[in-house]
Amino acid sequence: MTNAVELHQVRYRASRTFEISNLDLNVRSGSIYGFLGPNGSGKTTTMRLALGLLRPLSGRITVLGDEIPANAPRVLARVGYVPEQPHLDPTLTVRESLRFQAAFYATWDWPRAEQLLRQFDLEERNTFGRLSKGQKGKLMTLLALAQRPELLVLDEPTDGLDPVVRRDVLSALLDYVSQHQATVFISSHLVHELERICDWIGVMDNGRLITEVPMDRFKNGIKRLRVADAPPTVADAPFVILARERANGRVETWVVRDWEPAMAAYFETVGAALNDVIDLDLEEGFVELLRTFRAPRG
Repeated sequence: MTNAVELHQVRYRASRTFEISNLDLNVRSGSIYGFLGPNGSGKTTTMRLALGLLRPLSGRITVLGDEIPANAPRVLARVGYVPEQPHLDPTLTVRESLRFQAAFYATWDWPRAEQLLRQFDLEERNTFGRLSKGQKGKLMTLLALAQRPELLVLDEPTDGLDPVVRRDVLSALLDYVSQHQATVFISSHLVHELERICDWIGVMDNGRLITEVPMDRFKNGIKRLRVADAPPTVADAPFVILARERANGRVETWVVRDWEPAMAAYFETVGAALNDVIDLDLEEGFVELLRTFRAPRG
C-alpha cells in the first residue's frame, strides 16, 4: 500500500459560499504529512471527510486500503484522531476517560497509557472539564497514542498550547512514530513546528490543494532571486515565477518555485543577470505561495 490516505476527485459543499471541488490528496504510508492553510481553507473539512465523519457529494476516499465511508468502523479502529475541539465528556475523570476509550479498541496499550499518564503529569482524579487547555491537549494525545494506531490524524493538536506543552506532545508523537512506523496527517498554524517534523507538505486555500510535495523539495525549490536587466516579459522559464517586483534601479526581486541551481544559466539567454539566490524558510515560502494563488490572473 503506497498511500495511507487517498482522496480522488472529492467534492463537498459545506455552504453556499464554500466548496471543496475535485480534490486529489495523497498521504504516503509512513510519512509525516503537514497540512497547511489559513483558517477556513478546508483543512478540517478534508480531515473529517477522510475519517468518514462527513460524506462527499462525489469522488473516492481510501484510508488504510479501505473505502470511506463504507468501511469507516473498520478504518477508525486503526486510526488515532485528535480533533480541533476536544470532545470528551467533561464529567469523566482522566482515569475514567482512559477506561472509556480503552473499551472501544482491541489494540489498547495499557502500559503505554500509564507511561504517558506519568510523562504528561496528568492527575487521574481530575475531571476533563476542569483540566487546563494544555492538560486537555496532553490527554487527547495520550488517548490517540494508547490505541496503537497505524494512522494518526491530528487537527491543530498543539493550537493554543504553551511551548513546554507543545514540546512534550510532539516528543511523545515522534517517539511513537519512530517505534511503530505510523503515518501522521497533521494540520497546524505553527508553520515552523511542521518544518521541524514533517517530510511531506500540502498547502490548501479556499477549498483547493495548491501544492503537495516532499518537504525538502518545497523548501529548496522556493527562492528569492535578485535579477538585473530583466526583460519586461519572460517566456519559457524553467521555473514558476510566483512574484516579480522592482527593487532598485535595474534590479528586480523575483520569487520562484521549482528552482534548481542549474537554472541560473537561463538568465543569460534572456539578456539578464542573476545577482543573488536567497533561501526562504517554510513560512516565507507558504506566504508567497498563498499570495500568488490569490493574486488576480493576468
